[in-house]
Amino acid sequence: MDKHLRFLPRRRNRSGERHAAPGDQRVVVIGLGRFGSSLGHELMRRGWDVLGVDSDPRLVQRYSDALTHAAVADCTDPEALRQLGIKEFTSAVVGIGTDIEASILVTSNLLEAEVPNIWAKAVSRQHGQILERLGAHHVVLPEHEMGERVAHLVTGRMLDFIEFDDDYALVKTVAPAIVTGLPLGRSLVRSKYGVTVVGIKRPSQDFTHATAETVVEKGDVIIVTGKTRAVEAFTDLS
Repeated sequence: MDKHLRFLPRRRNRSGERHAAPGDQRVVVIGLGRFGSSLGHELMRRGWDVLGVDSDPRLVQRYSDALTHAAVADCTDPEALRQLGIKEFTSAVVGIGTDIEASILVTSNLLEAEVPNIWAKAVSRQHGQILERLGAHHVVLPEHEMGERVAHLVTGRMLDFIEFDDDYALVKTVAPAIVTGLPLGRSLVRSKYGVTVVGIKRPSQDFTHATAETVVEKGDVIIVTGKTRAVEAFTDLS
């Protein structure tokens, strides 16, 4: 066997049977640090077939029980990717963060192998820009994005905050008093504040879709969408 590649034995679930996922639900996760291992666990929970790869045998051994397959490999070498059968995967995640050179080389190798959907972790905006210029289809900055998200929660009335690439955000917040007591259609939330209320939750009830006839009451939790600055201003209303 090539020195760059070593598979661990295939693992089985508790019942002893191995359930194969459909072809479009197979993903290779390269780099089994905190990010890669957490991602691999979540993908497995969602029923995906996950091949976890790392150059550190200790990490591969640690997480092999939780993944469909695990392999020790140096993916900066294109031959190692070939032996992994990377061309059979439609999705790959590069979870390498601290070794920027390795992250760039692995991403480049996956692009050369024509993997159609490549996600790459970046540890800085500069690192992310390099990955984007290489051609990575999706670049994520988990530390930066989480810091930005927590900052919004700490400094405002938001209960949760998600921002998208085109300066658009989705926010969970306690309804400001200024919009309570009226149907949403009459409160003119969209025309006055530039946001749309798409969901509402009353105490001890489940979330439900909001309509123009929905009356927001004091203490309701609402889901609001719109441009980032608009939702930030809206959640600061009293």
